[in-house]
Amino acid sequence: MKKLFIYNSLTRRKEEFISLHEGFAGIYVCGPTVYGHAHLGHAKSYISFDIVVRFLRHLGYKVRYVQNITDVGHLTDDADAGEDKIGKQAQSERLQPMEIVETYTRSFFADMDALNVLRPDISPRASGHIPEQLELTQMLLEKGFAYEVNGNVYFDVSKYSAYGKLSGRSVADLLEGTRIEVNTEKRHPADFALWKKAGPEHIMQWNSPWGSGFPGWHVECSAMSTKYLGQPFDIHGGGLENTFPHHECEIAQSEAATGKTFARYWMHNNMVTVNGVKMGKSLGNFITIHQAMENLEPMAIRFFILSSHYRSPLDFSDDALTAGQKGFQKILTFLRRVTELVPATDAGIRLEQVVSDYQVAFENELCDDFNTPKALAVVFDFIREMNSLFDQDDRLNPVDQAGLINVLRRTVGDVLGLLPDAVLSNKEQGGDFSGVMELLLELRQILRREKNFALADQIRQKLTELKIEIKDTADGSRWEKK
Repeated sequence: MKKLFIYNSLTRRKEEFISLHEGFAGIYVCGPTVYGHAHLGHAKSYISFDIVVRFLRHLGYKVRYVQNITDVGHLTDDADAGEDKIGKQAQSERLQPMEIVETYTRSFFADMDALNVLRPDISPRASGHIPEQLELTQMLLEKGFAYEVNGNVYFDVSKYSAYGKLSGRSVADLLEGTRIEVNTEKRHPADFALWKKAGPEHIMQWNSPWGSGFPGWHVECSAMSTKYLGQPFDIHGGGLENTFPHHECEIAQSEAATGKTFARYWMHNNMVTVNGVKMGKSLGNFITIHQAMENLEPMAIRFFILSSHYRSPLDFSDDALTAGQKGFQKILTFLRRVTELVPATDAGIRLEQVVSDYQVAFENELCDDFNTPKALAVVFDFIREMNSLFDQDDRLNPVDQAGLINVLRRTVGDVLGLLPDAVLSNKEQGGDFSGVMELLLELRQILRREKNFALADQIRQKLTELKIEIKDTADGSRWEKK
């Protein structure tokens, strides 16, 4: 396998990826808390890790991808205070919490499907893994890393000397800089909840050795990741905003409980911003994926996300999304041109070396910490080179034509995910629709020969309104879907 280098947030440097088990990669990514529709910030996170999964499989790894659904325990301050986010939304919409969960889980996966994000191999729900969370909490109590007060169980950060190794924050810094009112139950303000006592108004609660309650947000991911991937596992991913406290607490409780490394490589995607400010539901500056898809093809949104490195912020603007639309259309236009090239067994253009060089350059960029902007640059350099060749001679050996389509399928399709099955099978531009277009173009040519320019122009204008552009060339007319 080719050498792959990943920026490890834990060590703060790029490292060669060497999987724990040869040929197998276990990946856990923090999934959504399902209390609202997914926005473009979620799109950046899950498209980013979709590339990781796709490229690892492209390199020959068998990947087990686990991405959870948080349906309980995530409080409004992202720590131990406030209301349960799902419970609060349930009250707002006058629904049961699990109705909220089902509604927005379906919405999330519909959005991900539209963006051609591969489904995880396992999508565990926090509420379905309460026994595992109780077991982990009990283990930490028995080992002296946790304590119980009035039905609440807290992790004692002073007992775990490595606390802060991911975020770079020390316990002393946390004590000095704590921004929430001190909880008198805690031995230290930095201690975090493993189990929370539930009041009678809290609908989602379970029995435990410490009374009726619900799990802390952090313990959920530790329990679910290790259940399906073991400990240690290869890659833990998530949004940069989850580095602290969520991921820091995951490491502490998991390693304290077992004495083993939790995850070997930590990957964090940066955020989508609006005028430099993080896009988020709490700030009210978010654009849902549903809203974005009202005016843009899903693949244009995906292209927009991939145009930035996963570790770089991505500032939202209408112009940036429009650029994504244009970039995606260039790829489709080239794919269409390749499929329409004239097959000729005696064609002079030979593409084996050009195609081979392109694939190597493409893989090299992604082997450098999944650098999608540079990989896209390689794609467009390749398209420009091919177009230049085809402008000289539009005949192509059928073997080379099939090879060219296949390499586009493997790179732009399978790895970047920009050519869903509907595009690759030419459904969006082909099939019966393509036949109708050819008929319209032929009719338009007849009208022009008969000097009925008014009707010919009317056909062109109507097609333009349908976002289909007609290009008249010396070799005839071509159409392109915009």
